[in-house]
Amino acid sequence: MRCQYCNSQESKVIDSRPTEDGNSIRRRRECLGCGRRFTTYEKIEQLPLIVVKRDGRREPFEIAKVRNGILHACEKLPVSAQQIEDVCVRVEQAAYRYGDGELSTVRIGDMVMNELKQVNDVAYVRFAAVYRKFTDLGTFMDELQKLLNENKSDLDHEE
Repeated sequence: MRCQYCNSQESKVIDSRPTEDGNSIRRRRECLGCGRRFTTYEKIEQLPLIVVKRDGRREPFEIAKVRNGILHACEKLPVSAQQIEDVCVRVEQAAYRYGDGELSTVRIGDMVMNELKQVNDVAYVRFAAVYRKFTDLGTFMDELQKLLNENKSDLDHEE
């Protein structure tokens, strides 16, 4: 690592620990040239994941886009920022785990819906309405009926 103060390439690591999210390592270094200390971060370089849009276009996967959709679906609902971030982390991990370099928007949308269903039913329905492009009341009611049937089935299994 090149020292930001004197440009020396010689330094030693004096402290190393994982970051709070566990996705990188924070290292405190001391420059052997000038003696000043600085911090570096080491992180796994992830291969790019390409999203295949419905019209066939391809673009890089951006968790920020997923987060915006989730935030919109959770607006004015009792869903914490931490719950939203947890959903984003799980979706991103699943995207890299199941995507073989490319992943369709359909697959990503399904992953988000599965996660939102566990967090808040209304957020799930809101997201599904946009993602599945409900065009009439019938398709919207069909999705609600599926959700009600799943919830009833879950309650029956608990008894």
